[in-house]
Amino acid sequence: MAFKDNRQFIEALERTGDIVRIKQEVDWELEAAAIARRSNEMQGPACLFEKIKDYPEGFGIFSGGIASYRRLAIALGLSPDIPVRDMFAEYERREQHPIKPVVVKDGPCKENVMLGDDVDVFQFPAPLIHDGDGGRYLGTWDIVINQDPDSDWTNWGTYRFMLHTRRALVGQPLPLSHLAMLLTEKYVPANKPMPVAVVTGADQLSTLVGGAGYRIGESEADFAGALAQEPIELIKCETSDLLVPAHAEIVIEGEVIPRVTQMEGPFGEYTGYRSRPGGDGVICQVKAITYRNSPMITMVSLGTPIDEAGVSGGITMAMAYKRRLKKLGLPITDVSLPLEGACHVVVVGVTKGGNEIAQQVRDALTSRRVPITKIIVVDQDIDVFNFGEVLHAVGTRCHSVRGVMIKEHPGRGNPLTPCYSTEERAHGLGATALLDCTYPLDWPENDLPVKSSFNTIYPESIRQKVTENWQRYGFK
Repeated sequence: MAFKDNRQFIEALERTGDIVRIKQEVDWELEAAAIARRSNEMQGPACLFEKIKDYPEGFGIFSGGIASYRRLAIALGLSPDIPVRDMFAEYERREQHPIKPVVVKDGPCKENVMLGDDVDVFQFPAPLIHDGDGGRYLGTWDIVINQDPDSDWTNWGTYRFMLHTRRALVGQPLPLSHLAMLLTEKYVPANKPMPVAVVTGADQLSTLVGGAGYRIGESEADFAGALAQEPIELIKCETSDLLVPAHAEIVIEGEVIPRVTQMEGPFGEYTGYRSRPGGDGVICQVKAITYRNSPMITMVSLGTPIDEAGVSGGITMAMAYKRRLKKLGLPITDVSLPLEGACHVVVVGVTKGGNEIAQQVRDALTSRRVPITKIIVVDQDIDVFNFGEVLHAVGTRCHSVRGVMIKEHPGRGNPLTPCYSTEERAHGLGATALLDCTYPLDWPENDLPVKSSFNTIYPESIRQKVTENWQRYGFK
């Protein structure tokens, strides 16, 4: 079952006990985000804040929608108790069948329209998320939509946007992002403003693919339809030809002005650290705002894992890396990003290993921009979705000399990586450590250590007997 909007999704979360409605008045200044952050760190439910200080009844904040794989499964219309491996497989299956969106003439996001001098971004309860942030953020768990002026490619991305004035937002897209690329390569040379739409409160799957990092020219709207298994409904903006999700809560229409900057940030990032100071950000001059009755901002209270950013990155980046490795003909079984690794640790399973295969995996994953700091390659008997098994392999199969290899990648490092120095972050310097936890191919079969686990050291007859009698033994 696909959910057209967050309101339907919230009803589903209520049926499974995965959300708490907070009816007590909550302050937009730190309190709401602190509650959501604590719930994330306790692996608690999503939060719907229904009464925000200084704002009308009905103006709310929704946080933690897919801050767990359980709730992501619900968003996909799957059982909340589905094994993570099975959910990844279903995600991968759906992703291979994009469904084009449909354009509608009317939709809930048009219930209210602000134009011209009536525009005021402070009319919405944008939260101050972390103590020390540069300001209040209307755009965190959002979709920012822009278009290539020389083709029909429309790009969706997830970028933070901070309130600046009543008619302006300021954001700081990373230099290697698609938004920054289109701005610097297409709009700045032509000295033309770039139309954008900052969408908060789109359905969870659309927001998920907004940050997925599909290739240039590929439509995120098509992949949102693939995950929902039905077309996403889009509607035209009031002041541009951009198409936005028709069931979104709030749509900020504006233009990014070339060569005009303003201080943005700092901000507590997805890595769980505030790893760089504020800096020059792009200005989005707001021309119109459309919104639903009783609108809800979608907020991600970013911090130490786990939250929406980690879950969405965990599955979307894993799929992208798996596609890349398989395209190169490498013997891949599965790819996972342990949620606690903040998208900086990748685990790759292979049908056959050895140093050469492991290095090919590393070279493939570090050939482009590189958020990864650790790559762990394991044999096929290790479950890449079980980080206990992975850590066991690191401790017992990764040789401390020949199994650890470092590759530097100047100019392509992630400036948000906390372990990099200020100078490294400023210049895009970085490195990736490869941990080869596979057995060398030249080891004779009889020399391979025998793994002592339930699934490997007992005969099938005993395993079957134990499994069938588990509850009779008294286990639940």
